[in-house]
Amino acid sequence: MKREFLRSPYLWAMLMTAMVVGFAWVKRESLQPVITGASAPTFSAKSLDGITMSLEDFDGRVILLNIWATWCEPCLEEMPSMQRLYDELDDEDFEILAVSIDAPLGQSDDFGRAGGDLDLFAKDLGLTFRILHDPSGDIQRTYQTTGVPETFLIGKDGLIYKKVAGGTRWDAPVNQDLVRRLLANG
Repeated sequence: MKREFLRSPYLWAMLMTAMVVGFAWVKRESLQPVITGASAPTFSAKSLDGITMSLEDFDGRVILLNIWATWCEPCLEEMPSMQRLYDELDDEDFEILAVSIDAPLGQSDDFGRAGGDLDLFAKDLGLTFRILHDPSGDIQRTYQTTGVPETFLIGKDGLIYKKVAGGTRWDAPVNQDLVRRLLANG
């Protein structure tokens, strides 16, 4: 009788269901979609001077979180508009966090792309906003991105108000207005 019970497909189906439900419950935070209206997930990355920073370091600010790479042409095209937005707003409650997923300088990523020189990239484009580096690509998994660039506009309340996959003009009036509204609310 006991052997027949262990061979029961119903027992195995119930055990598998319990395991899936248990896994989903344990991982419930990371299984949430990263969409407009959701809370921005935390992440950490290193600044160009080697300091580890996290999203919590910028609590209470409006954040333009940009995930990019030096080898990405749309990223290169988009960066000057981010700098113009940053210059135009010049507000201590507004922060741009541009997180590069480049391989470390002198190394290649899994696709054979050479690691970019982030300091030189920022200098050549005259970027003065904060550049962070996450060569592991953890931020892409955390934010469930499909490529680069992808950008998330996060309000002072930690919610995502806009998500853009691909390059855009961040200094366009519609984007400036949205950032100004977020800065005013809070």
